Amino acid sequence: MAAVSAGAILLLACVASARTGNGPAAPASTVSADATTGATTAEAIELLRSGTQFVDRTSFRADVDIASQVTTLSYVDNVHKRAVATVSASGQAVEIRMIGDEVYLRSEVDLPGVGHEWLALDPARVPADFALSFAPGRNDPGGSARLIKAIVTARSAGSQIVGTIDLTRVGAGNGITFRAGPDGFPDAARSNPFRATLDAEGRLVTFLIPAAVNGMPNASLRYSGFGAAVDVTRPQGAVAAPDALYPQLGLGG
Repeated sequence: MAAVSAGAILLLACVASARTGNGPAAPASTVSADATTGATTAEAIELLRSGTQFVDRTSFRADVDIASQVTTLSYVDNVHKRAVATVSASGQAVEIRMIGDEVYLRSEVDLPGVGHEWLALDPARVPADFALSFAPGRNDPGGSARLIKAIVTARSAGSQIVGTIDLTRVGAGNGITFRAGPDGFPDAARSNPFRATLDAEGRLVTFLIPAAVNGMPNASLRYSGFGAAVDVTRPQGAVAAPDALYPQLGLGG
C-alpha cells in the first residue's frame, strides 16, 4: 500500500507514494491522434475547468481522501478571505485557520522543537509548497487545477466525465499529491482512470481516482456547501511559531 510520511501531514494535501505493481502495463500516456478523440478530450477538459470557477466566486467545502490514510476537510471563502482546514492521518490532526493574511496552526503531530499549542505563522516564511493563500491559482485546497492539467484523455456524458490521467504529472500542492516510490512510478500510472461529476449548475462536485493494480492508491476530491457561511475565529493565546516549524512544513518536511 501507499505510504504517508509524517512530515507530509503538514502539507495542506494528501500525499501517497506509489509502489511498483505486477499488473499489466497500461497504454502510454499519449492522446489519440484521432481528431474526434482530441476534440472530445478538449471539450471535457473545458467543462471541468469551467466547473471549478466557483473557487474564486463563492464559499465551498472541499474533502480530500487518499487511500483512507490521509484526509483533509476544508471550508473556504476566498471572496472574504476566510478558511479553516483539518488534515488528519494516523489518528492525529493538524488544524489551520486563515483570516486575511493571518495564518494559525495547531498540530497534534509530534514535531521536533514544536509544541501543540496554537501557533501564529509568518506568511513570508511559509514554504511555497505549503500553499496557504487566497490568491487566484493558489486558493483551492482541493488542487483541482493540477488534476485537470494532468488529464490525458476524457469524454463527457451528461454530468459524468471519464477518462485517463497521468498521475506522474499531478505535481505537488494543495489537494491530492502523489510521490514516486523507491522504484519510481509504475508505467501504468501515466494512464490511470478517473471519473468526475458535475452538478446541475455545472460545478465540479467529485473527482475520483480508483485504486489500480499498478500500485497507485485510490483518491477522491469532493466539493459541496456552495455559498455557505465560513466563520473563522482567531485562536486565543496563539504564540509566534518557532523557527523549528517552518522547515517541517510542506513536502520538504
